[in-house]
Formats: sequence, C-alpha cells, structure tokens
Amino acid sequence: MRFVAVLTLLGALYGCGGGGFVPGGPHRMNAGTLERLVASGARANQISPKLVAAMVQVESHGDPAAVSRAGAQGLMQLMPDTAATYGVLNPFDPEENVLGGCRYMHDLLARYHRNVPLALAAYNAGPGAVDAFHGIPPFGETRAYVALVTSVARSTTN
Repeated sequence: MRFVAVLTLLGALYGCGGGGFVPGGPHRMNAGTLERLVASGARANQISPKLVAAMVQVESHGDPAAVSRAGAQGLMQLMPDTAATYGVLNPFDPEENVLGGCRYMHDLLARYHRNVPLALAAYNAGPGAVDAFHGIPPFGETRAYVALVTSVARSTTN
C-alpha cells in the first residue's frame, strides 16, 4: 500500500495525464508482453532489465499512452526531441518507446561512466542539468526519481 501511495505522489509530481501513472490505469499493458519488451530492449543495449523495468514502472506505470505535463510520452516518457534523436517514430508504440528509451539510457550510462544515479538524474532532468551541477541536481523531483527508481530496481525479483 505504501508503494502505491509513493506512485500516486510521484504521479502528481510528474503530472501524467490520460491514465498515465495511475496504478492499473486504462492503458496498462499485459505484464508478460511488457516484461518481454523490457528484457529485449535491456539486452540489446547492455542495461540491467531490472533498471529498465523500474524506470518504466516509475515513469508510466506500464501505460504506453502516458503523457506528462512537460510532453514526455509513452512507457519510458520520452520527450519528442529525444524520441526523434533515437529514431522513435511513434512514441506510443511500446516496442519503439522501450527501445528508444533503452538506447538513450545506454548513452547516458556511457556518458557518466556507468554511474547509474547520474544517468538516472540525466534521464529525468537532462544531461545539461547534471553537467551544470556536477552531479545530481538539487531538484526535489529529480532526487525523488533517482531514489525511487533505484529502490524499485533493487526490490524487483527478476
């Protein structure tokens, strides 16, 4: 129950609408299908499947139709420019979104020398913010995001 409360709070912080970030929301994917997409994207980009699954959980709670107030879209909440950079033509296509998000996270992990918290902070706040602050920016949303994704990844049983 506490986890659902945290997800609800983060949903309010991130401002997803249209069913995004609502546990069991109207567009939630089949768990097996989502697990296969995550495993495939993680494997193709040499990222921990637990990390990718945690990011999807925190970003969209498995809703491929999630859209944030800032305009981030899909399962991994890609911003339109990021989606375009990573060849995602339809950010609401679950496979395209996960593959694009995984490619982006792979590049962030390389940029920050496999430092997962820094890569997560860059995924959330942008690499410019991480570089400007020489570490995790002092934004409450970003710090909460890094802590929650890290916690969810550690608690995942796969």
